[in-house]
Amino acid sequence: MCRVRKHYFSLIPSRPSPHHPPIPNTEPFREPVDWKALGLFDYPQIIKKQMDLGSIKSKLENGKYKELEEAANDVRLVWKNCMSYNQEGSDFYILAENMAKKFEDKFSKIEKDLASSAAAGSGGGGKKKSAATNEPTLEEKRTFAKNLYKISKEDLGKVVVELDTKCPSALTKNAVEDEVEINVDLISPELFYEVADFVKNSAGAGGSKKKSAGTKRKA
Repeated sequence: MCRVRKHYFSLIPSRPSPHHPPIPNTEPFREPVDWKALGLFDYPQIIKKQMDLGSIKSKLENGKYKELEEAANDVRLVWKNCMSYNQEGSDFYILAENMAKKFEDKFSKIEKDLASSAAAGSGGGGKKKSAATNEPTLEEKRTFAKNLYKISKEDLGKVVVELDTKCPSALTKNAVEDEVEINVDLISPELFYEVADFVKNSAGAGGSKKKSAGTKRKA
């Protein structure tokens, strides 16, 4: 499975940052349930495995998930726990139910994106030695994804700005959730290798090169 960073992070309904305030609806799910402080002493008896979006985000950033489905299942567990503990029809139950439906719609889109990427990567038989005019192989896309985990937020922002300038069709902007998704299959081969080289060099430098230009944070 092609482990592209934007696919992982787009699973999270909201990712708070100093520049991008969180979506109010996700607030109850962003931290572990403090059942002791809330006096919910039956919570650990009903919920056997606690999960929250903040913990998922941390695991994503630290590369703890080997497959996309693992991250998806943890997100699903957040909604399932809420609906298991709260009475059907209650505000929290309805909120979790709506978030679950919204998540599955997004995950379905991600799966289709990955299937398209895998088909494109395997269509040419064996691996090709890529030149600027060749389509990126699946392995090159995976390497690109791994390197994205290693670059600084500033460099990640530069990647988004570069794509927005030269290939805006490769970006899907969600104003409601304040996030940008990158579709690697829509990036031209020439631009892919240009951006991939930048990411590779930045990753090799340990993300220490922080040049501040007017960059956008990838939410």
